[in-house]
Amino acid sequence: MSNTTSQAASSFTSPSIQDISSPYFLHSVDHPGAILVSTLLNGDNYPTWKRVMKMALNAKNKLVFVDGTLSKPTSSVPDIQLWERCSDMVLSWILNSIDKSIVSSLIYHTCSRDVWLDLDDRFSQSNNPRIFKLKRDIATLTQGSMTISAYFTTLKSHWDELAMLTPTPQCIYGILTELNHMQDTEHVF
Repeated sequence: MSNTTSQAASSFTSPSIQDISSPYFLHSVDHPGAILVSTLLNGDNYPTWKRVMKMALNAKNKLVFVDGTLSKPTSSVPDIQLWERCSDMVLSWILNSIDKSIVSSLIYHTCSRDVWLDLDDRFSQSNNPRIFKLKRDIATLTQGSMTISAYFTTLKSHWDELAMLTPTPQCIYGILTELNHMQDTEHVF
């Protein structure tokens, strides 16, 4: 009887939860109430929110729970419990970083991957309107009463978001270098 108890206890303290490089590892300061990103997702800021959320999850070694590279185990109860525990933690972090008006429609998802896919389906259907708005904002932006630093920061953030929404194709025969040069010359202050 004591052998069974010790075996069960040892399975719950497997090296994967103690190994800091494991996606199952949770640091003592990780908790469901944590807010990983400073700006809440409101729908309009989805591309930016997604990028910073991916960076935050990657820094905590939890991106695998939303990008599909670590699927829910099917064989072992302790492994399933570890996966669910971490997925629930990631789910909490994601929900904490979303505006309350959106959270109410996501609260009943059972895993972090489902929420991630739902948000992607909802807010990244078409980047064309956002690309158009960014190009218009860049074209009409004036310094006005902004400091030169604030003006450049605003302009640079628009350029960076536009670059993220319009990925550069793979390089074929050095054409990419010329294309990048053409894009750089369009960045006029």
